[in-house]
Amino acid sequence: MKITQFVQVVSEYLQIGIGVLLASIGLKAFLLPNGFLDGGVTGIALLVSSQTSWDISILLMVFSIPFVVMGYFTLSKRIVVKSIIAISLLALLIKLESFNTITEDKLLIAIFGGLFLGMGIGLAIRNGAVLDGSEILGIFIYDRFGISIGKTILLFNIILFSVTAIFISLELAMYSILTYLVTAKVIDFIIEGFEDFIGLMIVSKHSAAVEHAIIHQIGVGMTIYKGESGYGNTGKQSETRIIHTVINRIDIRKLTKVLDTVDPDAFVIEFDINNVKGGVLRKYLDRKKSRSLDASLFITNEPNDAN
Repeated sequence: MKITQFVQVVSEYLQIGIGVLLASIGLKAFLLPNGFLDGGVTGIALLVSSQTSWDISILLMVFSIPFVVMGYFTLSKRIVVKSIIAISLLALLIKLESFNTITEDKLLIAIFGGLFLGMGIGLAIRNGAVLDGSEILGIFIYDRFGISIGKTILLFNIILFSVTAIFISLELAMYSILTYLVTAKVIDFIIEGFEDFIGLMIVSKHSAAVEHAIIHQIGVGMTIYKGESGYGNTGKQSETRIIHTVINRIDIRKLTKVLDTVDPDAFVIEFDINNVKGGVLRKYLDRKKSRSLDASLFITNEPNDAN
């Protein structure tokens, strides 16, 4: 194994360990002492433990077994091994940890319990491990039946919180849903980062001026497509240049002002971007670096690969 690979593996397991620690704090310091639930397999273990006083560590391990088996047939062996280690470590920490009462405010419990749990699960997922079997269930069902992972996890949690509301307490179910929402949002932040990108497709009669303004005033890359305009009521057809670019959402107002100045009649389509990788685009979206681009990066007569 090369040194760089070794360092990467060590880094991954170290971050998984930190994630497990954060998740255990969320469970043991906030959720468990107050009978709160989370979604997924962790929520089932919390629910059963609160009603039977059985050891949450053992329940978490037992309830995770079927999902780990599913993962064996769906995920890579590396992910399964990491997940087994992470879940076992989480159960051990929950068993060993002891915290004094931090707060009795139910809202704070739901928020901070979800915050710590979300950070922990997010760090684990980002480094190739799963702390909650519901994600594995979602992947397994998607692989077998084509049902989206999100829908499977949502249905799983609807059933869990419905059972909680009917047989235990509606108030507890409501606070548990809040915990789950905080957890899910924090997981998204940890996995995807705090950067938020937006894609734009711009059609303008003054495309050359728009391209120049985007390069020099916004400082991002773009890809130019050749197209034809005029399909519609006018019946006219003419060649046009279609600008495709991606910017940080922070800059959207700045770009709008630029377009209003250069061509207020430009046709603009905005769409969300889940991930940005490679090209000069990602480099210049980093706000810590220079915002200026060399105009020679762009070809004005032919389609290019700036993105």
